[in-house]
Amino acid sequence: MFILYDQEKQKFPVKIWLENISQLDEGCIEQAINLSNLPFLHQWVVLMPDTHQGFGMPIGGVIAAIDTIIPNAVGKDIGCGMAYMDTNIRKSELSENEYKHLVGQIMRNIPTGFEKHSKLQESEEFLNFHEMVREGSEFANNQKNKHPELWKRCFPNAFQQIGTLGSGNHFIEIQEDENELLGIMVHSGSRNMGSQIADYFDHLAKNMNKQERSNVPASYDLAYLSVKDETGQDYIQWMNMALTFAMYNRKRMMDIIKMEMKKKLPHIQFLNEVNAHHNYAAKERHYGKEVWVHRKGAICVSKGMLGIIPGAMGSYSYIVEGLGNAESFDSCSHGAGRVLSRNKAKERYSVEDTLLDLMKNHVILGKNNKKDVSEESRKAYKDIDFVISQELDIVRPIKKLKTICVIKG
Repeated sequence: MFILYDQEKQKFPVKIWLENISQLDEGCIEQAINLSNLPFLHQWVVLMPDTHQGFGMPIGGVIAAIDTIIPNAVGKDIGCGMAYMDTNIRKSELSENEYKHLVGQIMRNIPTGFEKHSKLQESEEFLNFHEMVREGSEFANNQKNKHPELWKRCFPNAFQQIGTLGSGNHFIEIQEDENELLGIMVHSGSRNMGSQIADYFDHLAKNMNKQERSNVPASYDLAYLSVKDETGQDYIQWMNMALTFAMYNRKRMMDIIKMEMKKKLPHIQFLNEVNAHHNYAAKERHYGKEVWVHRKGAICVSKGMLGIIPGAMGSYSYIVEGLGNAESFDSCSHGAGRVLSRNKAKERYSVEDTLLDLMKNHVILGKNNKKDVSEESRKAYKDIDFVISQELDIVRPIKKLKTICVIKG
């Protein structure tokens, strides 16, 4: 870890879990410096080893804010995160054709990309979520009338999106650990709902900051809300609702995968399930103060807590245990981190190159539209082993997983 701190340009330091500044892109550095000048910042800015430029705030960034919440520092995909479970099944118990059939069955039951279910999903998760937002519930009574436009954007569409994967870097993977035991990993979030909430409250925050003549430049793209004001409290309620949706969304997909695997392997056992967000804000206590910790592409790894750090498509992923590093606000990386934008990745690597690379590494791909597959080429990301090596003072790796099958939107 090194510290970026120019007192002529920054109010607060930036602590970066990398070797030197040459490993950061210019946009990421600029955004980190912007964060370091926020008047409500607590202690310092944290950048994880997978960090890269985002919208307003770097992906792989963590800040603690006093009495303030920033929609753009949570991000558009509120509650995006990971779920993982071990099994007692060895890789050799299924043939290549059986893995391909399993991938096909999962894809028939879990819509990917912009697709959604044709009807409402009947599950414990759906019923719990529906109870939260049903007509007459506390949330609906408080928010539907105050933000009718946002309500229409989110519902009833959300009821058909629970248990869907999405597109971009979201995935479902069947993996094997060092003992050739299978594990299942899912990466997804709050789908369209999170994006609608983020855009809506970011717009409100920008207007409020302009009226209040905020001393945070609009060019930072970090419009903020006071958690003591009604609009800030409303955002927190909507954010928490989206977090609940995202958590249930991953769990619903896991339930579908369990069902399909049990058909092929009746003796299968599912163990050590983890389900956690990496785009969110939460009220926590750090360095003697109650603050709102924003993790945008970072996970919470308090001492003893398990975390999931996926690598790029077709490579390796890690399960880690938190060491409770206070300097990182108990946070670590959420993945490998991009080194090429989606467009640049497609320019550099053809569809054929990417598919051949997956075949060479014996990875089965499930994807309906392969035209954009190169956006997620493993070569567009940092090496996951390098990322892990930079944060060994934050986490302890306990399991390394190799991709066998990957499903993409």
